[in-house]
Amino acid sequence: MAYSEKVMDHFRNPRNVGTIDDASGIAEVGNMKCGDIMKMYLQIDESETITDVKFNTFGCGAAIATSSMATELIKGRTVAEALKLTNSAVVEALEGLPPVKIHCSVLAEQAVKGAVSDYYKRRGLTPPPEAYIDELATEHAYDEEEAAVVH
Repeated sequence: MAYSEKVMDHFRNPRNVGTIDDASGIAEVGNMKCGDIMKMYLQIDESETITDVKFNTFGCGAAIATSSMATELIKGRTVAEALKLTNSAVVEALEGLPPVKIHCSVLAEQAVKGAVSDYYKRRGLTPPPEAYIDELATEHAYDEEEAAVVH
């Protein structure tokens, strides 16, 4: 299983690791089948710009790298722009992931969406449909990866 230099860099030197005590939005997502757990914290200003983002990830190198890259891709962006982040964009920014690690990028996308959803809920607002988290998405991605490896 070969990783790109970019994946290795984000694994060895993850960006934006930590917590935000007074976060505007927080989410924790995980894949019970592989054991990866990501927690993401967003600080959002009055113009709905993400001024700070931090994460803590328990998982493999790909999970750490995708968390790190996702934070880099949304920092300084608006909430609306952050909701457009896809797992494919994370994979592309990392210059690829092995097929059996794609579920890590799905977790990163879900962590962003979950933290934005929490931000809206904390403000007493209904999150937009784009902030919806498909609870089974990482399970499906993981199952597809496992099926590809086994068969």
